[in-house]
Amino acid sequence: MDFNEPRILGKTGRRVGRLGVAGGYGAPAEVLEEAFERGCNYFYWGSFRRPGMAEAIRNLVGRGKRDQLVVVVQVYNRLAGMMAGSVERALRKGNLDHADVLLLGWYNSLPPARILEAAHRLKERGLVKSLAMSGHHRPIFPVAAETGIFEILHIRYNAAHRGAETEVFQKLPAANRPGIVTYTATRWGQLLKPKKMPAGEKTPRASDCYRFVLSNPAVDVCMAGPKNREEMREAFATLERGPLNEEEMAWMRRVGGHVHARGWF
Repeated sequence: MDFNEPRILGKTGRRVGRLGVAGGYGAPAEVLEEAFERGCNYFYWGSFRRPGMAEAIRNLVGRGKRDQLVVVVQVYNRLAGMMAGSVERALRKGNLDHADVLLLGWYNSLPPARILEAAHRLKERGLVKSLAMSGHHRPIFPVAAETGIFEILHIRYNAAHRGAETEVFQKLPAANRPGIVTYTATRWGQLLKPKKMPAGEKTPRASDCYRFVLSNPAVDVCMAGPKNREEMREAFATLERGPLNEEEMAWMRRVGGHVHARGWF
């Protein structure tokens, strides 16, 4: 397994780098553009649409890179009538005529009909190309996959939260499978804290956490949320270091199990 080799993201047919980048943590445009040049072309523009990602998207579009860029716009709107305005504002900020993915954020059951209808109207208008869903109730994801509505699923998965291995990944349909994007690889930073480690265990680097996630063949893209160039380059180390070996995998599972058992946040 080579983490530098792009994946086809499920039913979207799009080629994506194995690391995605989120723009909500403050990384400036030049850091995000460097990520793109390293093959990280899955750009997640969530509820915090900070100017760094907007500038990076505009710059990449201006350099003729639009076809290589996969822009994800997330909405948390529970009022269907507000969805179009939220998406249109994001498109204006990024100088885009469409988003590649509309991510319906944080649903622990299937989104209601009014939300899906609003999302499909945006597709009909050409403002979004593919639909995705995120949530924290893992059993809903195989159900969502079976509906055929969603081309991509965003799922929490890390060394501490491993339930997706049995509750999601093993239950996805073999044919017409949605793309799988994972988030919270560091468990909100808890897997990087020495004081959280079991006795005698070394503390993982961020790239170890990303390597753990990407070593699972079910995962297409692992999201990174850099604040600065240093954090982004640590994420790049994931691509250079490659998959975990058996000893490293056992270590990450011990660490993750310890952190999870104590319920630390």
